[in-house]
Amino acid sequence: MFNSKLKILSLGLFLAFAVGCSEPTEQQVMVQQAVKIEQADSCHLCGMTISNFPGPKGESYTANQDNINKFCSTRDLFGFILQPENKRQVREVFVHDMSKAPWGQPNDEHFIDAKQAWFVIGSTKTGAMGQTLGSFSLKSDAEVFVQEFGGQLYQFDDITLADL
Repeated sequence: MFNSKLKILSLGLFLAFAVGCSEPTEQQVMVQQAVKIEQADSCHLCGMTISNFPGPKGESYTANQDNINKFCSTRDLFGFILQPENKRQVREVFVHDMSKAPWGQPNDEHFIDAKQAWFVIGSTKTGAMGQTLGSFSLKSDAEVFVQEFGGQLYQFDDITLADL
């Protein structure tokens, strides 16, 4: 009798442990997504109206909020997320994919995960605050952009405040 109670207790503990350590379900994981930039949206960093300027824009979510931060340029986006007080709080970061849109009209249907993107810093193309970072899903498109407009190629984790 003691042996069967021990087996039942062991089985119960095993099941509790297995359920507690399993991967979260799709409903439990709330991954944020990029949202459309509206005509009146202003930049989280500088306050300028986002839609008034050419070039790629950015969006980010931080760990301590559910609202998205929108930026008038990729430069302002990085200026915000690379600040020491913000760097550890960043969850998701999105940028326009300039592999799929003209510089003058970034398309909100083509936001990409900034952590997977290729960036060009130092080109002759400008955005809301002067020079900004070109953002591309394809390295080959970023390389063609560099050949035409200058600049240097970077990946997300290689960009520092000094690069801006």
